[in-house]
Amino acid sequence: MVLSRPLPPWPFLLPALLTGGGVVLPLVYLVVRALEARPEVLLNLLLRPKTLGLFANTLALLLFVLLLTTLLALPLAWLTTRTDLKGKRFLALLLALPLAVPGYVGAYALLAATGPGGLLPLPRPEGFWGAGLVLALFTYPYLFLNLRAAFLGLDPGQEEAARTLGHGPFSVFLRVTLPQLFPAFLSGWMVVGLHVLGDFGVVSLLRYETFSYAIYLQYSAAFDRTYAAALALFLLLLTGGVLGLEALLLRRYVGGRVGRGSARAAQPAPLGRLRPLAYGLLLLPPLLALGFPLYTLFHLALRFPGSGLSEVGLAFAHSALASSLAAALVVAMALPLAYTGVRFPSFWSRLLERVAYLGYATPPLAYALAWIFLSLRLFPFLYQTLPLLVLAYSFHLLAEGLGPIRAALYQVPPRLEEAARTLGRTPVQAFFQVTFPLLWRGAAAGGALVFMAGMKELPLTLLLAPLGYTTLATRVFGYTQEAMFAEAAPFALLLVLLSAAFVGVLLWSEKR
Repeated sequence: MVLSRPLPPWPFLLPALLTGGGVVLPLVYLVVRALEARPEVLLNLLLRPKTLGLFANTLALLLFVLLLTTLLALPLAWLTTRTDLKGKRFLALLLALPLAVPGYVGAYALLAATGPGGLLPLPRPEGFWGAGLVLALFTYPYLFLNLRAAFLGLDPGQEEAARTLGHGPFSVFLRVTLPQLFPAFLSGWMVVGLHVLGDFGVVSLLRYETFSYAIYLQYSAAFDRTYAAALALFLLLLTGGVLGLEALLLRRYVGGRVGRGSARAAQPAPLGRLRPLAYGLLLLPPLLALGFPLYTLFHLALRFPGSGLSEVGLAFAHSALASSLAAALVVAMALPLAYTGVRFPSFWSRLLERVAYLGYATPPLAYALAWIFLSLRLFPFLYQTLPLLVLAYSFHLLAEGLGPIRAALYQVPPRLEEAARTLGRTPVQAFFQVTFPLLWRGAAAGGALVFMAGMKELPLTLLLAPLGYTTLATRVFGYTQEAMFAEAAPFALLLVLLSAAFVGVLLWSEKR
């Protein structure tokens, strides 16, 4: 006899279903809008030379960035885990810090420091090479962190066994170590790939046409909004292909390890005379991704007129308002989703949680376009208003807030709620009186992640913000597009300092 699982209480189930529907509805309408065109028209749009050129550009940039991030992340992860270098933990933290800098700020710093009148006597590296270099420099930490964790979890016994069979160090690395790193490569490549496919700020500032850039041009110039919808649909299919390929390869992967590996660490490799070169390699990415932009920003900020500080304050207030409202809404939406998935696990609750990650995996520009089409058709009074911007932020960044809350809920014993129920409390009362006070750290962490991501968000803000609603991100983008680098400097500098302070607070709270 198969017992049916109990359903979650409706005060949790209904908000969870509404949240899942809110994530999916704009994407469904985007597909409907794209398919409104006749099949032959849609096919011509997708097969026109311009579209095929955008596909080739996007794919070339994706492969180039994956190659560069691999060439960077693999030796860096090995040096910080398998060698006798001193201060490896500090170096690993330093190598992860470029994640705090938005990619479009890196593109701004590169444009401001090169070309006529720049800090460096170099031509501006615009186009494919410039976009590829900037994206690789600011996304390699995703792959580095995955590979570093994998190196730390490897079983050194397998490598030692291979050496006893006569294999040299290079052969052992290729035949034993690399195959065990394959899942880490896939996870890192997937995150880097999603960032490249969804990037708008870097490719637009450095003048390299990809799907995201073309979608923005088609919509903002009102050339052909049906074509913009078709391009967004094509980009969604490309993103889905990346996710599907990663899942397929990982499902077919069979590792050589059994169990969780040895408790002892691998014997550190002595570097000897190569030690200075290793330290130089480890310090180069942070210098390029952090030191160089900060130097450029401070140098240009000195030229900023003091009369413009009120504009900086207004942009900061606008960014903080939208981001804080989105953070609060995400926490409110994530609580019933996490509770439904953790306390009532089933196929449907897991599917509902996966749907929450769909908005995050969708390229921001395509998601913004979906919300525009949906609001114009069903809620025209919301178009270009702050509530619509907050809704788009919230559904797009829901996954960032859901993760910490879900992890915190797993640490709360269910029997505490059961005890409260036996004392006459309803499920909702038991949750808020017993469980919620134990979730505040997870809720605060999730809200903080969403707040910081909202402060840096560019594509959604450009397309959905009310007229005249400027933020730090849009000011950096707008001034950089007009080559007004000194005017953009304080906005970019404030973004970088806020991001760095946020990362520092997270690390400090984690240490405590």
